[in-house]
Amino acid sequence: MSKDLSNYRKSYEKQELLESNCPKNPLELFKHWFKNADESNSVEETNAMTISTIGKDGYPKSRVVLLKRYTEDGFIFYTNYASEKGKAIAANNHICLSFFWPALEQQIIIKGKAEFLPEEFSDDYFKSRPEGSKLGAWASNQSSVVASREELSANLENFEKKFNGTEIFRPKHWGGYIVTPISIEFWQGRPNRMHDRIRYSLEQDFSWKIERLAP
Repeated sequence: MSKDLSNYRKSYEKQELLESNCPKNPLELFKHWFKNADESNSVEETNAMTISTIGKDGYPKSRVVLLKRYTEDGFIFYTNYASEKGKAIAANNHICLSFFWPALEQQIIIKGKAEFLPEEFSDDYFKSRPEGSKLGAWASNQSSVVASREELSANLENFEKKFNGTEIFRPKHWGGYIVTPISIEFWQGRPNRMHDRIRYSLEQDFSWKIERLAP
């Protein structure tokens, strides 16, 4: 079975990205783009991002997770430390994050290093989660093979009974990472595939080098 997609084409014409509009710090531009996307009413789950890691088998793998916070220090997300992505990060903490907002014809690609958040940060966030999400963090051995959906449901039911009427505290195998960027590329679609690509690269003095890349 095959399908020819060679005629799938779109002309990108909504915006442009010029060096004259780029601040010295890429996190300022990220904040502006994110706010604009979040308020546009045309982007669902603005904070959905693709995380790419190199697995222990040597293959890259990408999956979508949710950005939960960004600061001057980096980008924060939460997951199961024993999951496939957690094990990959433990072996190689050089990862890539990417955002794609088709309605705005924009991408942001971030390369950086992932580090554990302090436990108190993970505790505070875990307390803010809905009860079902808290129980899910206990019931699911993320990325492990399970026999059936019924097995997952049984695990969840067991933890519902265990924590019935008591506080659901954070499991030690679950928590946050902060990704400190070393490179952030902003991609704006343009007509005739002459897209605007501006890359910020972190220098040794912690300033940012700004370069335009060919599309």
